[in-house]
Amino acid sequence: MLRRLSKYIYQQPGWPRFHWDEGAITGPLADVRHKQGHLLGRMEALGFSLQKKAELETLTLDVLKSSEIEGENLSAQQVRSSIARRLGMDIAGAVAADRNVEGVVEMMLDATQNFKKPLTKRRLFAWQAALFPTGRSGLRKITVGAWRKNKQGPMQVVSGPVGREKVHFQAPAARLLNREMSKFIPWANQPDKTDQVLRAAVAHLWFVTIHPFDDGNGRIARAIGDWCLAKSEKSAQRFYSMSAQIRVERKAYYDILENTQNGTLDVTPWMQWFLDCLDRAIDATDSTLSAVMRKARFWEKHAEAALNERQRRVLNRMLDGFEGKMTSSKWAKIGKCSHDTALRDLQFLIDTGVLVKDAAGGRSTSYSIREIE
Repeated sequence: MLRRLSKYIYQQPGWPRFHWDEGAITGPLADVRHKQGHLLGRMEALGFSLQKKAELETLTLDVLKSSEIEGENLSAQQVRSSIARRLGMDIAGAVAADRNVEGVVEMMLDATQNFKKPLTKRRLFAWQAALFPTGRSGLRKITVGAWRKNKQGPMQVVSGPVGREKVHFQAPAARLLNREMSKFIPWANQPDKTDQVLRAAVAHLWFVTIHPFDDGNGRIARAIGDWCLAKSEKSAQRFYSMSAQIRVERKAYYDILENTQNGTLDVTPWMQWFLDCLDRAIDATDSTLSAVMRKARFWEKHAEAALNERQRRVLNRMLDGFEGKMTSSKWAKIGKCSHDTALRDLQFLIDTGVLVKDAAGGRSTSYSIREIE
């Protein structure tokens, strides 16, 4: 039930004229801008091939983590394969992707690769339809490719057991959506004096507050944020993932959203949190770059090794962040070969210095990539 004693942010006089304390965000914004420039400089020094590999890993992480925030776990291999194909990259172990994976990838790549294109109602409808190719969210039939309707009642963010639900936020009524989006979309496409990074923060908050769709609002809000960030860098290449950092800080993300949506048009705390989260997202890029560089060094060292296609495919799976320990049975499954062939592969790779046998032996024998000095 809509609370009577306090107003949501969109019910405040002056909505949607957001404002914030410039003094409180000048420092954090300068830090983020400096790190953006430094990161792009580092990536330029790596060369085209490693840039593309780093971008592939970043975009894969972005798609996976944006979906995880909503409780949906996608196949990392399918996501990576779909992105690589769309970027024109050949990767080992590429697989076909499900429709829902293709849809998420299509939306995220359109937002970042086509950042110069305007945000339109038709484009937003296409993004949401791509997220729900069957017209359903789980078992529930939803409105796809159009603003939400009144059929399901108020759009609420709730928690708690049935009968004792807590309403954290209630979005504007469906009858108001055309009016609300007719304000948001022109603003998104007409830059003002506000820095594009700050516009990314405002756009994210504004869109997710309107909540114009039956489902997919969070992922689309993050895609719009990425669209703004790409505009801020004037580059389609992505080397950090805001969604991955939000996933790490998911509770804080939902808390600051709730507090802001139940507050006034002074959104200083939200702007500070967004900038701090973005700052940490850029810092986290070091782990992505380390993985890319480790893989590049590995194949550089073993460029002359007489490896067959199966061995290269499984080794790439290990280098891409294989979960758990590699055993002969897992090797046989991934390599689609017999257990005896897997054992011969593993022994050959140990003999040639590619793999090492882990300390534990017997039935629990496992294998790891030999680290390069």
